[in-house]
Amino acid sequence: MSILGDEVDQVPMKLVFTLREELRSDPSRVEKTQALTLDGSRPSMGLRGKHGLFGSTAWWDAISSGAMPLLRLSGVVERVHAAGQDWDEVNTVDIRAADGALHSVGIYVNDPADLALFQAGHRVAVVYALDVMKLQPAPDGGVNVSKVALEMAVSLRPTNRDLLCH
Repeated sequence: MSILGDEVDQVPMKLVFTLREELRSDPSRVEKTQALTLDGSRPSMGLRGKHGLFGSTAWWDAISSGAMPLLRLSGVVERVHAAGQDWDEVNTVDIRAADGALHSVGIYVNDPADLALFQAGHRVAVVYALDVMKLQPAPDGGVNVSKVALEMAVSLRPTNRDLLCH
């Protein structure tokens, strides 16, 4: 069952990424992230473990129960582009939310063939876990969190923008 919920009900969408699937294919990511959390010699690096160790049963339970804060973003793709150090690889979309805000969002896929679905006019929805970092506070004085992508979905064809303004 998807944690994106209502996001994928408004417009037919394909779930193209789940963190669970990614972690099954790369269990070393869980081991490395947990080791950094537990490494007392690195007090300013990694996750704090406030909601359990990354990828553990306790961590997933915190997501399911609502104890771990989530960030949900959705909107219509305005631009698909490369960002960061991988300038030769499309990895980011700019999406326009229903409230008019523009969000730059990384593209996450379990199957690289799904990258082709990210096109202008298509709807995208993503949900992140906001896991507390060891290093506090954030530059703005708030709680410093890591945005961990949990799921991402994209519409199979362009969407009607009117559906976003309900």
